[in-house]
Amino acid sequence: MSFPTVKAQTDQHPNTTENSNRGCQPEETVIDSNSDTHKENFDLKVENGVVKYKLHNVSESQQTSMKDENSNQVCLTIKSHRGGSPSVEQHNPKPLTIVPIQENVVSHKVSLENYEGKLCEEQRPSTKRQLSAESAAKSVSVRKRSTVKKSQEEIVKPLSVASPGTQSGRPYLPAVSSFQRKPRKLLFSNTDIFSKVDTFSIQKGRELREQEVFDAQKIACAVTEGGRNDLEKLRAIWIWLCHNIEYDLEGYLGLSQKICSSEEVIRTGKGVCSGYSGLCEEMCREVGIKCVEVSGYSKGVGYQAGHSLAEKRSDHEWNAVFVGGQWWLLDACWGAGTVDMKCKTFMKRYDDFYFLTEPSEFINSHFPDDQTWQLLTTSISMEEFETRPLKTSAFYQFGLILTQPKQYKTITDDGEAVVSVSSSRPMTFSYEMRQRDPQTGALKQEEVDSSCGLLSVTRQGMKLRLLPPEPGAYEVKLFARREGEPGALRWICSLELECTSVQKRQALPDNPYLNWGLAAGASALGIKGCTVAGEEAVEVGGGGECKVILQTSRPLMMVCELVHHELDAATAKRCLALQITAEQLVCNIMCPYKGFYRLSIFVQDYDSGSGTFQNAGNYLLHCQSPGLNPNALYPPDLGLWCGPGVRTQEAGLSHFSHTGAIVNAPQGRCNITFHCASPDMQIHASLCAELHEQTHFPLSRYVLLTFTDTSKVTVSVCAPRAGVYRLGIYGRKPPQQDYMSLCDFIIRSVCEKPGDPFPCVYSAWGRGCVLLEPRTGVLAPQSSVSFRVRVSGAQRVCVVGEKRTDLKMNKSRVWEGEAVTGNATQLKLAAVTKESNDMHVLMTFDVLNLKNEL
Repeated sequence: MSFPTVKAQTDQHPNTTENSNRGCQPEETVIDSNSDTHKENFDLKVENGVVKYKLHNVSESQQTSMKDENSNQVCLTIKSHRGGSPSVEQHNPKPLTIVPIQENVVSHKVSLENYEGKLCEEQRPSTKRQLSAESAAKSVSVRKRSTVKKSQEEIVKPLSVASPGTQSGRPYLPAVSSFQRKPRKLLFSNTDIFSKVDTFSIQKGRELREQEVFDAQKIACAVTEGGRNDLEKLRAIWIWLCHNIEYDLEGYLGLSQKICSSEEVIRTGKGVCSGYSGLCEEMCREVGIKCVEVSGYSKGVGYQAGHSLAEKRSDHEWNAVFVGGQWWLLDACWGAGTVDMKCKTFMKRYDDFYFLTEPSEFINSHFPDDQTWQLLTTSISMEEFETRPLKTSAFYQFGLILTQPKQYKTITDDGEAVVSVSSSRPMTFSYEMRQRDPQTGALKQEEVDSSCGLLSVTRQGMKLRLLPPEPGAYEVKLFARREGEPGALRWICSLELECTSVQKRQALPDNPYLNWGLAAGASALGIKGCTVAGEEAVEVGGGGECKVILQTSRPLMMVCELVHHELDAATAKRCLALQITAEQLVCNIMCPYKGFYRLSIFVQDYDSGSGTFQNAGNYLLHCQSPGLNPNALYPPDLGLWCGPGVRTQEAGLSHFSHTGAIVNAPQGRCNITFHCASPDMQIHASLCAELHEQTHFPLSRYVLLTFTDTSKVTVSVCAPRAGVYRLGIYGRKPPQQDYMSLCDFIIRSVCEKPGDPFPCVYSAWGRGCVLLEPRTGVLAPQSSVSFRVRVSGAQRVCVVGEKRTDLKMNKSRVWEGEAVTGNATQLKLAAVTKESNDMHVLMTFDVLNLKNEL
């Protein structure tokens, strides 16, 4: 069967205007249901050389008139067809008598394309007659009811009265119930066979073109050679069409004469939609596959959502084929590639989705003139077709479900709208939103700022919260890609957004990465999860501080970016403190201003060297507290290694008393302890701060390092005044000359009382030396001071001032004694060790009048 030729198009495929979508073909007409011309429905039955017929919906006078006007005999010959079914030919005719079927005889409905094609020939456009001229003599097989199962029998019914916007089609269409349908996946159970068929068809197509074979019947036989069933033969024809015929864009645009005949389509390798569908029908018929052309509407290039199709002519043609006991839909025009209307070029991009597409998915982009070809249990109206969201083939290939909204056009609620998509596997999502010009309705070139959308992605799908900047109409496009797959994201869906009013709200930060929360590919980067969700903003506490923790599956490096419309880059660095451990990444954040912040986290493998950091997540932070004092921010020059982590573990440091990066010292003092496994590791500690008031002593005097014999290390800190300090821990192993940064601690002191410095330590103060008394490095003049100290391997320990005081070792191996400061300005603690008979200074104490000089 063949339908009148119409133009083709989808969003990625060619389309044209109402006046040009027929090209060189004559304008189609809608047949009036009251017309007597060629509208009678009939049944045919062949018995013993007699063709019996019955006409429906006609009067007796009309039947009598027809009997008079037509011959009672027609010359037909029945011969075996290649597929096993009989066909009708015109040579060596055998006369068959035609008589009416009696009323009490149940007719067997069959389709004789030769006879029916002749009946409708005058209605067919000249180009369509050209396309099928080579196969016009053939007819559809006539089969006995007893040899065909009911489920596989081709059922025919009259064409319903044309509704507004539809066109005349073939008089008979199959009535197929969707509840009887077998799913597409059952046909595709053996994809290896398809791969072999595809390869053979492509190779054979090249050979035929080199041999200059342009006959559709010969090509159909050649590419289906070896096909074991109708499905494999149909697949071979489909592959040949998609890989050998390009869309005739110049003909579609009216820049050249449209290529209409099948031979010219094959010879030039170009054709419009009717060229694809016509060739498909002709080639299928040649190998015994039932195939018809279906005309209708498509959501392609030129399609304008919101504009009714009811008063427009249909613009596309595709095919329906009978395979596997039921009818299926396919569109070789869309399967061959897409059209770039900006560049006016056809792009070959094979799309397997349009081969035997599920009717429930096909209906979202193709609406047939006759609703029977929807192949649905309950057909949908044109109005519903127009209001459905525009989904591409990639949407279904990815197995996505649009859970919200259900219609193409959605209206904001209080200035907001939500789009959500569910997926069965991890996906990467993106979007773009463009505003329409209020005068012309055309889309503006520039995208709406990314701060107008909050996209959050999980392993189960995505949620997009849209916040248009101003009232108006917007187009929203969604893009996706399977997680871990290379290449660009594919367009999956388009929606229309109507914003009636805008809610007044605080400005959101721009997000060039679009996604909020963990990135879709975070698991591949080594991220297992996060302590905060990305769907909503993270509320920052009253102190303006919060923490985001990522769990990792392997050691990673991390850098972060904090963005606020009032925050400069230098200050932003002082708002972040990062801790990197083998199992988690911790980001401590301070928010100095009120409003919304964007925190972006980037990671790379720990041992990747100079690799590229990749975005692992983006989080929206909301701070409602007033601004913080800049002095309360984290210390400047913090490294990447805050708190214990991978670096300290590699150096052999463990069992930290403080496992976090931030240490609070309410009294201005704290002790941080840890163990050092390597006896060769030399540890150094330093204290830094950005203080507006200078201290009497250098900050190095406010930190004391104690290394006991049992590998335990204690770092004591006494803050000179309230503030925030950076405590750096360094280490080296001989023969290394330079110390390497192992980690930084952030020390916070809120004590307003000035802290005392520690004694000034010398190089002889090493492993096994512990100061028990006094713990201050400043002594009062004319006073007696008690000294208690451990010195490993010491033979003699003394305190030297105006006079020398020898300390005595008690049973606990602690050297102790009383020393008088007198008028000396300094006391020295010295010792003689077993290795040397020389006296070495361990540390010095300053003798000052604390009231006058501090």
